[in-house]
Amino acid sequence: MNRDIPEFSLQRMPIYLNYLRSLPDDGTCGYISSGAIAQALGFGEVLVRKDLAYTCCAGRPKVGYPRAELIAALENFLCVNDKKCAVLVGAGGLGSALLSYGGFAHYGIELACALDPDREKIGSLIGGKHVYSVDIMGEKCAECSATLAIIAVPAAAAQQTAEELVSAGIKAILNFAPVQINAGEDIKVINIDVAANLAILASML
Repeated sequence: MNRDIPEFSLQRMPIYLNYLRSLPDDGTCGYISSGAIAQALGFGEVLVRKDLAYTCCAGRPKVGYPRAELIAALENFLCVNDKKCAVLVGAGGLGSALLSYGGFAHYGIELACALDPDREKIGSLIGGKHVYSVDIMGEKCAECSATLAIIAVPAAAAQQTAEELVSAGIKAILNFAPVQINAGEDIKVINIDVAANLAILASML
C-alpha cells in the first residue's frame, strides 16, 4: 500500500505504465529517459523523475531507465501482480459498458460480477459477467473475496449502496454516481462525475 506518495503522483503511475507498455518490443526501446517520457506525455521532466523515484527503479546516466525494469517496478508499485477482485453495483447503461470493458485485467483486477435490483437484469450475462440481485450482495462479495467495488447507480441510491458495500467487506469504492458519498474514514473512495468533468472541459474551450 502506497500511503506516502502524493495523490497526484500516484494518479500518474498508471499513465507511465500504459505508455511504457505501448512502446514497440523490438529491441529499439531497451532504455528510455525521463525526458523522452516527459515529452511523450506532456509532463515536466523533473516531475517525471520525482514520480519514478518512488518506484525505486534507478535511471542510468545518459541512457535512462531500463524499460523492462521500469515496467516491472511500476507493476510492483501498483500491485498489478497482486490479484484483486471487484464487484459492480448498477448494471444500467454505464454499468453495462464497464462490465464489457477488458482493461481491468491489465492492472490485476478481476471484475467478478454485477449486482442490480432490476428483476429483468438479474440472471443475465453482460460482458460475460453474471448479474445477481443486490439482496445477495454480502454473499457474492464474500464468495469472490472482493475488496473493491464500482458504484454505477442513480445518485439517490449511491449512499445506501456504499453503506451496504462497506457492510459486505468492501474496502475501496470507485463511485460513478453524480454525488459525493460518505463511506467512513477507513474506506477509500474515488468519485468520478462524468458530466461534471465534461462541463469543466467545455468551460476551457
